[in-house]
Amino acid sequence: MKATMEKKLDIFNPTEDHIALRENVATFAKQSLDSQAKSHDDEERFNLDLFRKLGSELGIFGVTIPQEHGGMGMDPVAAVIIHEELSAYDPGFTLSYLAHEVLFVNNFYFSSNEKQRQKYLSKVLSGEWIAGMGMTEPGAGTDVLGMTTVATRKGDRFVLNGIKQFITNGNTGNVFLIYAKTHKDARRTTSFVVESTFPGFSVGKKEEKMGMRSSPTTQLVFDNMEVPAENLLGSEDGALTHMMRNLEIERITLAAQSLGIAKRCVDIMCDYTIRHREAFGKKLIEFGQIQRLVAESYADFQAARALVYEVASKIHPENRNSLGAASAKLVSTQMAERVSRNAIQVLGGYGYCREYPVERLHRDAILLSIGGGTNEAMQKNIAADLKKIYGTTF
Repeated sequence: MKATMEKKLDIFNPTEDHIALRENVATFAKQSLDSQAKSHDDEERFNLDLFRKLGSELGIFGVTIPQEHGGMGMDPVAAVIIHEELSAYDPGFTLSYLAHEVLFVNNFYFSSNEKQRQKYLSKVLSGEWIAGMGMTEPGAGTDVLGMTTVATRKGDRFVLNGIKQFITNGNTGNVFLIYAKTHKDARRTTSFVVESTFPGFSVGKKEEKMGMRSSPTTQLVFDNMEVPAENLLGSEDGALTHMMRNLEIERITLAAQSLGIAKRCVDIMCDYTIRHREAFGKKLIEFGQIQRLVAESYADFQAARALVYEVASKIHPENRNSLGAASAKLVSTQMAERVSRNAIQVLGGYGYCREYPVERLHRDAILLSIGGGTNEAMQKNIAADLKKIYGTTF
């Protein structure tokens, strides 16, 4: 058995633990996510009970957290595997997982002290508490340095005032990592752990969305909300460093969601054109126009997948790879939109209707080129990094 497992080891499954993780998550996704994805998308309803099973049964909260603190002790490649396999069946549900697991748990752990971990970590790793992160604001968007949420020190507390926009898990979350400014200098940003029960905390409007409809998106409103000073993460005005560090694993897992969407679309296209659909007495795959759409979709998916896993293998809290993460997100999200659109075209009228999931997957894919930094922001970041590299070598 071991020899068989070792033959499978590659960039996508670097260890036997990664292989086992992929098999477990893929089985769970097919058996538990697939059957509920359409109804929860139709009704814009979050599957809270199933979400908690990710912790209580599947045990995939805390994938990048050391085992001695209750996590899985694995790496960003493992996080990519999880997001790829879950997104093949329900990207919206997976987006809520990403907000909990990557935007809060990973960020919180590598920014917190021991007392803070003892207070919050077990609750979010078990799934007892649902978590999220608040960075984006109504007037700032991708410009994170333009945020206007203010934290004012008052003795042993901070008083927060402001609004966060487009917050995943906003109306289901128990705890959030919130960024705020303590000074006028935009780069002097501080992060706090905020509980939804804090006086002055409220949930604003719930967004009606084109895609990712099974994942709730709301405003968070802070009206003279008092936060204990002990809930400050890291140092005052020091949040920008861990904010930027966490963006890399966020972007690579968003890219992994694109992989899951594309993989499912390729599977559906192949099954439909090779095994089922005929026209003029021939299988659909025999027609050149269809061959182009299917072949290019498969090749694009495999190329993006190789980039994402290569970048993921080099991401670490102490090893920055902003150029790789931005490149992987840019390439993968564009690819998923093309592939899911190709799938709709290949399936024709069936692809446009909801009998097949490709129209939902296409709607979901579009969000991935916006969230976690728009593709335009990725292009700007890539260009800036290349200027640094080539500016010093020539």
